[in-house]
Amino acid sequence: MENLQNNAAEILILLLLVITFLQSGLDKITDWKGNISWLREHFAKTFMKDMVPQSVAIVLVLEIITGMLCLLGIIRLLIDGDRLTGLYGSILSCLTLLILLFGQRVAKDYEGARTIVVYFIPAVLGVLLLQ
Repeated sequence: MENLQNNAAEILILLLLVITFLQSGLDKITDWKGNISWLREHFAKTFMKDMVPQSVAIVLVLEIITGMLCLLGIIRLLIDGDRLTGLYGSILSCLTLLILLFGQRVAKDYEGARTIVVYFIPAVLGVLLLQ
């Protein structure tokens, strides 16, 4: 209980990242064709138009690893107060979000890019709190 009280903000941020990345990864898995179809159209006028399936696969792997690392970070914080796993999860969250932001900027989807920044802010805060 003491670890929960001492790390409440960190755990809440990690939980936000777990939900964000695992849900997004599961969505890609359960609706692969729909995601690929939408993203092919989204990137149709960019240099990335021929790389959509490979890019989505890379992002999917990153999202699942990120979500699992953040989940493990919560467990480690609760069990023994260890912050390192959560820190790595937060850092990987930031890197994954930067990759997604790059894609949105390339596609000139500035509203989508703005949405990613909303997730990036707590991810950076997680890095700051966990280091």
